Amino acid sequence: MITLYGGPTPNARKVAICLEEMGLAWRLHPIDILTGDQLSPEFLALNPNNKTPVIVDDAPADGGPPLVLCESGAILWHLAEQTGRFIPEGVRARAICLQWLMFQMSGVGPMFGQNAHFSFYARDRHEYSITRYANEVTRLLRVLDDRLAEVEHLAGAEYTVADMATYPYVLRQVEARASDYPNLKRWADLIGARPAVVQGMEVGREHLRRETIEGGLSGFTDEHRDILFGARQYARPAPSAPG
Repeated sequence: MITLYGGPTPNARKVAICLEEMGLAWRLHPIDILTGDQLSPEFLALNPNNKTPVIVDDAPADGGPPLVLCESGAILWHLAEQTGRFIPEGVRARAICLQWLMFQMSGVGPMFGQNAHFSFYARDRHEYSITRYANEVTRLLRVLDDRLAEVEHLAGAEYTVADMATYPYVLRQVEARASDYPNLKRWADLIGARPAVVQGMEVGREHLRRETIEGGLSGFTDEHRDILFGARQYARPAPSAPG
């Protein structure tokens, strides 16, 4: 059994998609990042970096004790290597798959995240930051669209963990700007039709907070900002008294 700690975020969804695709037994341990579950001592014992997702693999392939793993790209690569699925054979093909997985981890994830932060969640508008990250999102979408003009999937002919990692991040952009990125749209339709992807994209949806769904950004408060981006993230527990 694998336990996935996370919620309805792109990084947790990519792991849920992978688990569903591989037919692995898993369960969700919901982490509500708006109330600060990720800052609890129990969660920090799993990931001191206070970020989701995290998995606990109760039966790793080496037969050893449970494996605790964070960083969504590392989780996908671990699951692919352990099952031998959705990862190409051969040194060259595997390296290309890893390249596009890292493209998502180092480019798409951070840049899309910063774009959302400055465009929607930041308390104050900062036009330079908004423009800078919006332009970077556009550039990355063009890179992906150009790549998918040449190949069916990001790593080539095969559907791999690189596709699973990228789909949850780009879906909304592709839906909103489909005519600008026809190759991405073709790819997104192909990926989105997979039953495991449909199921994985639903992860944690039942735990979405109603006030932030129905109220939109009006339901996102300064308290939420403080938990996600402010002082609470950086607070450290007071050291124990000696003796």
